[in-house]
Amino acid sequence: MSISALNNVTAAAAVNTYDKTTDKTTKESTKAAEAKDNKQDSSKISSGVVYERASSTVNTDYVKKNSALIQQLKTDSDARISQLKGIVEQMMKKQGATIGKADDMWHFLASGDFTVSADVKAQAQADIADDGYWGVEQTSDRIVDFAKALSGGDPAKADTMLEAFKKGFKAATKSWGKELPDISQRTYDAVLKKMDAWKNGTEDATEE
Repeated sequence: MSISALNNVTAAAAVNTYDKTTDKTTKESTKAAEAKDNKQDSSKISSGVVYERASSTVNTDYVKKNSALIQQLKTDSDARISQLKGIVEQMMKKQGATIGKADDMWHFLASGDFTVSADVKAQAQADIADDGYWGVEQTSDRIVDFAKALSGGDPAKADTMLEAFKKGFKAATKSWGKELPDISQRTYDAVLKKMDAWKNGTEDATEE
């Protein structure tokens, strides 16, 4: 069970960092666009020539599509986090412990000082299997999907997204209280590989 929680906090921390990075980038882009529009409007007045602005339908549709994807991914991730927290709370209460800060839950899992039922153990093993929700492939795919959606699908922003992921992974390690287990380290490596492939346009070759 402790291992199945790992990629959860990694992904969640990375997503929070992505949101902050994206919000800052969006504000800067908006200011730049407004400045450019004001400059163009001044030029129109002085020259007496009026130009029609190009349609922004394509960009609007693209943004809406990615916003929907981001919301879908967040909803799915939030549901999993809520489920995990409920299981952990039950285990801790049975052993006379209570949850304080969010980090307490991760430290509790990292300690390994708890017991789980056969059903919980079986579910955890299924979750971290190669084809499981918290397995290396699915978790790394979700993180990269977040990065693509939050960057508008622009490979030129891959480095920025990768830096955000690394900060999120570092935050997850801090919450865990010690070095993350092997499955999280392998997920980290998988994300780096997939982000590099996205950046360089070699994703198809990587999948083969």
